[in-house]
Amino acid sequence: MSNNDLAVIVLAAGKGTRLKSSLAKVLHRAGGRTLVEHVVRACGPLKARETVVVVGYQAEQVTAVVEPLDATAVLQQPQNGTGHAMQVAKRALGRAKFAIVLPGDAPLVRTETLKELITVHRNGNAAATILTAVLVDPSGYGRILRKTETTVSAIVEESQLNDEQREINEINSAIYCFTLEKLWPALAQVKPNNKHRELYLTDAVAAMNAKGDTVLAHVAADSREVLGCNTRADLAEVDRIFREWKRNALMDAGVTIQLPETVLIDPDVTAGEDTVIEPGVQLLGKTKLGERCTIRTGSVLNDAVLGDDVTVEPHCVVVESRLENSVLIGPFARMRPGSHLKTGARLGNFVETKKAVIGEGTKVPHLTYLGDAKVGPKTNIGAGTIICNYDGFHKHPTNIGRGVFIGSDSVLVAPVRIGDGAYVAAGSVITENVPADGLGIGRGRQVNKPGWASKKRRELAAAGQPKKTKKKSKRRKTSRKRK
Repeated sequence: MSNNDLAVIVLAAGKGTRLKSSLAKVLHRAGGRTLVEHVVRACGPLKARETVVVVGYQAEQVTAVVEPLDATAVLQQPQNGTGHAMQVAKRALGRAKFAIVLPGDAPLVRTETLKELITVHRNGNAAATILTAVLVDPSGYGRILRKTETTVSAIVEESQLNDEQREINEINSAIYCFTLEKLWPALAQVKPNNKHRELYLTDAVAAMNAKGDTVLAHVAADSREVLGCNTRADLAEVDRIFREWKRNALMDAGVTIQLPETVLIDPDVTAGEDTVIEPGVQLLGKTKLGERCTIRTGSVLNDAVLGDDVTVEPHCVVVESRLENSVLIGPFARMRPGSHLKTGARLGNFVETKKAVIGEGTKVPHLTYLGDAKVGPKTNIGAGTIICNYDGFHKHPTNIGRGVFIGSDSVLVAPVRIGDGAYVAAGSVITENVPADGLGIGRGRQVNKPGWASKKRRELAAAGQPKKTKKKSKRRKTSRKRK
């Protein structure tokens, strides 16, 4: 069905005081994205002629989120209610005949549900169609009063419910589909007769009913889709649901996730068949895992790209880096942005890389830092090797060739080049290029001094003893005379 006559309006102008935050409500994050981004993305596949986001509090920040998603931001200033927000949006709707209206803090709504809402609305020739949900505990929500099996007689706010109406568990989601030629006259009748002196969209629905226009209700198949985010607890629950949905989707696609409730996966993450994700893993951003990978406990991958058969041992951090097929890293390895491990490379425990390209089959087993470096294939980097790439003003490159052996505890002071097949002696400080097949040694000559240690110990022992002082002897004076 074509939606060339459809507009989408997302209401995202409020602050959200119950969150107790300086950040606008719709900019809070759940499931790896801001709330408003989830809503706009759900509307994208509808192919509406216009997507309009009504902004107010922190308008610039909200606009910066939605405009890259092909939405138009319009400013509501001051914020005088949802009805007023629709009036503000009116000038941006062009020739649209219908409109989907959604709150910017209902991120769980799915495209399929919105399509169903549009279909029900069109087929029913309705002035308004309300997306509703049936909740076990409807506390805090306005209730739907039915006129018939399909039509609505009223939306009653919780504060106005009588005892009988409190038993109703069908609630208003604040997601609507409107026929605009019916909405505008009804909205013109709305008055700010409430304690906040604001114009409410629900009052426009009441005006349609009073006029005899058809108001329908469509129940969401999954009641969780209408959950809003008014409190931190709401945010946590919505985030939990998003994570659950994502994990289930990956498992359906052939990924094994151990203790799924402990694993955090962002919405844009992908993973190939037979990949195994152990407990406590975080896969963030646009991380992409190939087939038959193993990501072990406690590892965090953010915008990482992994080939097939990659193993990430426990407690590794990989950010904006690429690992080709059959790579193994960790445990406790850290790959900072710009790192690239080529096929079969190994990065061991407590190794850190930054803007480093490690060649095929090269081994960096442990306790090493490689920054701004290019390392050729089949090279071995000994334990404790450090590249000094920063002189306090600029970063400098290091190039290590094919089949090189770097001895343990070496320091390579950039810029420096180690030629193919060269050796660097353990404990060296290398400040000049080492030619191919050469040996670089940069350390002081060893000198042995026989007996030095025992002599030193005697000196220390002697220095530690107290000095002896001569005691003056005192003779007792006596008056006794010799006989």
